[in-house]
Amino acid sequence: MKRQPDAQGLPANILAKPIVVTRDQHPISRKAIPEHALKVLYRLHNAGFEAYLVGGCVRDLLLGLEPKDFDVATNAKPEQVRGLFRNCRLVGRRFRLAHVVFGREIIEVATFRGHHEVETDEQSAKVAKADDEGMLVRDNVYGTIEEDAQRRDFTVNALYYNIADFAIYDFANGVKDLNAGVLRMIGDADQRYREDPVRMLRAIRFATKLSMRMDSSVEAPIRQLAPLLQNIPAARLFEEVLKMFAAGKGVANFEMLSDYHLFQQLFPLLKNYIKEPDEAPYQMIRQTFADTDERIRNDQRITPAYLFAALLWWPLQARMEILMAESGLPPVDAMNLAAADVFGKQVQTVAVPKRFSIPAREIWQLQQRMERARGKRIQSLLTHPRFRAAYDFLLLRAKTATPAEQQHLQQQADFWTQQQAKFPGAVATARNAHSAEDSAAPKKKRGRRGGRRRKPRTDSD
Repeated sequence: MKRQPDAQGLPANILAKPIVVTRDQHPISRKAIPEHALKVLYRLHNAGFEAYLVGGCVRDLLLGLEPKDFDVATNAKPEQVRGLFRNCRLVGRRFRLAHVVFGREIIEVATFRGHHEVETDEQSAKVAKADDEGMLVRDNVYGTIEEDAQRRDFTVNALYYNIADFAIYDFANGVKDLNAGVLRMIGDADQRYREDPVRMLRAIRFATKLSMRMDSSVEAPIRQLAPLLQNIPAARLFEEVLKMFAAGKGVANFEMLSDYHLFQQLFPLLKNYIKEPDEAPYQMIRQTFADTDERIRNDQRITPAYLFAALLWWPLQARMEILMAESGLPPVDAMNLAAADVFGKQVQTVAVPKRFSIPAREIWQLQQRMERARGKRIQSLLTHPRFRAAYDFLLLRAKTATPAEQQHLQQQADFWTQQQAKFPGAVATARNAHSAEDSAAPKKKRGRRGGRRRKPRTDSD
């Protein structure tokens, strides 16, 4: 039986009672759960608290996928969790979380979230706060597991694995939707997107990652509400961009984001370059994601520096042309100024840390140096730490060039291919000097499951 909306506007697709999928009815085994996650679950349980694996990890295990993270939900308050674990730290302002740290591995523990009356002014620490657009900016309201399930974003994320009886508690027909391949929102999608516009990006990412189709109610508001992403902190959107384009589904995410007008919000400088799929800029951007996806499939290194160098190349060229025409600057100076301008504008929407923007600018600069190199400068460039990334970028440019530039760029690419064969020692020197990097980035960390540091988030991944 499904719950009807009540006076408080509770989600209509939440079940009156959860469906309990007993241990003999699902494939999840404790052998698939990392040791440290089990340790957290059992310590909470033995201390008299409820303890569940929740959200994305349960969903992925049911699909036979390897979860990135194992998150825990409990009725213990953050301070009580910290009292059980000396290796625990409390994080987050919007919603307080406990991070239990085991070396490089972090198990995130969240207290059940409760219902709230959203207020636009500060009145009480127990009342959530929203901005003028309806986006929640503070949400430290605790409740029961039933309330927590109602606060989840998608039905397939309202799944809880109970360490007490090893059963899965399904509060929103999530298992049914998972089997049907349908991504359905809990509650009114328009309202949920306004509460947190990043949910629009999550809808796209889950659709591509899980090969699911979005329910019509999930996709209908996205184009209209896409501009709400402008209210999201640029640093948070950088993390979302990495999830979108550095996890093996870059092409699919790019195409869906563009179709729903979300990519244009993340990269406003590219708005005019992705209107014509047959044009060189669009082809270069798409090929960048295709190459990155292939590298991830081959377990090769990728780096955001290379991605941003490729994505912002055409805005860089346009700005360079303006600077050279208006000020008569030589190409080297024009590129340096244009690079500062382009990144200065981009970081207003998606923050790009200097550890990535600086290497991206070096990749750009090397395009000019590679074109001018003669004599001893050739071997010097071959030993440059960013040479391999710059060379791959040159190959990308040649592959997606306009007809007017294609022959010239291909000749350059062939020349540098020959030089690497001619001076293998120089290339090896560069590789050894920069062994921590690769042309397309830091290697995808595989380590132990759940073994990555991350920032707090609002919904289950």
